[in-house]
Amino acid sequence: MSIENRLNELGIVLPEAAAPVASYVPVVVEGGFAYVSGQLPFVEGNLVTGRLGENVDLDGGMKAARACGLMILAQLKGAGVLENVSRVVKLGAFVNSTVDFTDQPKVANGASDLMLEVFGDAGRHARAAVSAPSLPLGAAVEVDAVVALRS
Repeated sequence: MSIENRLNELGIVLPEAAAPVASYVPVVVEGGFAYVSGQLPFVEGNLVTGRLGENVDLDGGMKAARACGLMILAQLKGAGVLENVSRVVKLGAFVNSTVDFTDQPKVANGASDLMLEVFGDAGRHARAAVSAPSLPLGAAVEVDAVVALRS
């Protein structure tokens, strides 16, 4: 089954791939891999901002991470490689959080669970989930990705 068909089956509509906000490209394809720059969480066109443990709750953080995952998929589609993904290799999740917030892994599950929904076992990946004192544009979460591609 194609990824587009799987997304349709799940009722998932990808957002428009966001343009870079600085001097970088959204996706680099090299050596059989696609490296996706950190993606911010847009829900209905609005950036999800705030800090976990302060003014964003765990559920909101998980939804923000899922939105980052959707943008990763949108960037892969925009680069013309979404249908060539053979495996999600690694996600890096950065969580804008207070010093006493310790549920970064649960927040990151928002993106991780999406990859499993879309790619099945090929969506299982290595991952980092870390706290950050601030993120670009005040985003609550940022997620980047490395995916392996079929040749």
